[in-house]
Amino acid sequence: MVDIAGLNPFANFDIGIGAIGSALLVLFIAVFLICLVGVIIFLYLNKRKYKYRIPLTKKVGERTIRIKTFLAKDFPIGRAGDKLWLVKGIKKYISPATLQTAPNEFTHHEREDGEWINVEYPDVDEEMKQLKVKFVQQDMRSNRIAIADILEQRFKDQKSFWEKWGNMIMQLIFYLVVTMMMIVIFYQWSDIVTKVSGLVDKLQVTEKAVSGGSIIPAMILMSFRRRK
Repeated sequence: MVDIAGLNPFANFDIGIGAIGSALLVLFIAVFLICLVGVIIFLYLNKRKYKYRIPLTKKVGERTIRIKTFLAKDFPIGRAGDKLWLVKGIKKYISPATLQTAPNEFTHHEREDGEWINVEYPDVDEEMKQLKVKFVQQDMRSNRIAIADILEQRFKDQKSFWEKWGNMIMQLIFYLVVTMMMIVIFYQWSDIVTKVSGLVDKLQVTEKAVSGGSIIPAMILMSFRRRK
């Protein structure tokens, strides 16, 4: 049977608070974790409620600029399904917008009297037609040629990464490979010297066994014996 006391992670630690203190500590940690998870879930759900983005533009001087992008959520009023939008941060209630400039994005413009109105991007082609402004193909071609010349002058002295550092990188790789080969050779050099010394000793013993002579006949004799 499982002992409930064994589930206490602080049962093996003597921190001088006794059994009741350990139970209260475990309870406090559990409540803290539950509250933390609850706060995270609340913030996540609350963030998802603010699903509308409201870029706000305003006339500053002689130009209309975007001053900030707000978030808004649905705010039900009454029981007939009517609703307003609650703007986050400034607690401003506005009527639900209908003109979108992007998915879930409703651009507003603040008039001189402080009223927010829902606007959309103007039709630039239509305005140019009304102003009788037209770019002919020759103008666009001239602009394209001028831009190409500017870019060529800007980047003509710039080299690519491999053109600038390729030679150095290849030399570095070559020297690294040669260095690794030399390290391997020097590492095995002691074994090679040991084996060659043993071979020379055997040849000298064989030379004495055949009553004189040089090392070469001894090597021939050893090779002949191995074949037999």
